[in-house]
Amino acid sequence: MESSIKICISILSFAIINGCTLTSKKPIIQDLTGKHPVTLGQIWLSHEHILVDFIGADSIASSDWNHAVVIDEMTPYLEELRQFNVSYFVDATPNYLGRDVLLLEKIAKKSGLKILTNTGLYGARNNQFIPDFAKTMSAKELSHMWIKEYEDGIDGSSIRPGFIKIGIDNTDPLSPMHRKLVAAAALTHLKTGLTIASHTGEAKGLWPQLALLKSLNVSPEAFIWVHAQAETKPEEYLKAASTGCWISLDGLGWELDKHLEKILFAKRNGFLNRILIAHDAGWYDPQKDKQSIQGYTNIFSKLIPALKEKNFTDEEIKLLLTINPSRAFSIKIRNVE
Repeated sequence: MESSIKICISILSFAIINGCTLTSKKPIIQDLTGKHPVTLGQIWLSHEHILVDFIGADSIASSDWNHAVVIDEMTPYLEELRQFNVSYFVDATPNYLGRDVLLLEKIAKKSGLKILTNTGLYGARNNQFIPDFAKTMSAKELSHMWIKEYEDGIDGSSIRPGFIKIGIDNTDPLSPMHRKLVAAAALTHLKTGLTIASHTGEAKGLWPQLALLKSLNVSPEAFIWVHAQAETKPEEYLKAASTGCWISLDGLGWELDKHLEKILFAKRNGFLNRILIAHDAGWYDPQKDKQSIQGYTNIFSKLIPALKEKNFTDEEIKLLLTINPSRAFSIKIRNVE
């Protein structure tokens, strides 16, 4: 009962009834086409990939892939989403790992999806996806680069990021480079209101990030704990939820059962309103001659039926698919209270 009450309060505080918000101001989302109010009848996939190139920052080049070839390869998987009425598709591929906003723009027009791209840098795997020039920059200098993408557009285009994507190696304390990434993300958030999504994994790397954000006056509510499904200790989820950060269970392209139990745990313990779900699926790899694409439909074809078997209500499923991601990716500066 307590869990249901908390969920209802969350829904009422942010819900839309007959197309009208109960709040005075609608949440704003920024996709490839620009900023616009979001309505809560629209379904999200909050962490996916269309193209990823793991060749490394010192070697990556957009000339390694052909837009027409990528579009032909990925279109069938994206078209599958129409039957499930997916509206928002968050492409979590960072710069220097294959972020290509012009490719995403073509795919958005062809598929009808509202695609969000990102600014930021990915430090996981010992910084191999961070260009050398960025390694010598200060957090403030990095933030200026990311803020410029938000204000002026990415790579000379009019396309602006809808969130900040960083990545750390899972250590406590964080390495100096990764502390710099988190600090730069904080400074960027304070200027833009963009949410910070950080590739983290197990919770041991979460706490130093949240502590650093707090020291810079950024609320945990502005932070998405990416790949949280890697954590095995239930108490870590309870602790994370109590901070207000978003807990992203985004491996549903691969491991359904483990995710199902964590979602059930969230419901039992009253923090379903902090959970994001996604597949972390796709993707076209320019370094492979033969592609092996994992589709984006397990949530709809497998997870939702499993949740309904566990007596999840339509409102609880709506919370996961619609309300939570709409709140998580809304553009709003969130300070420590």
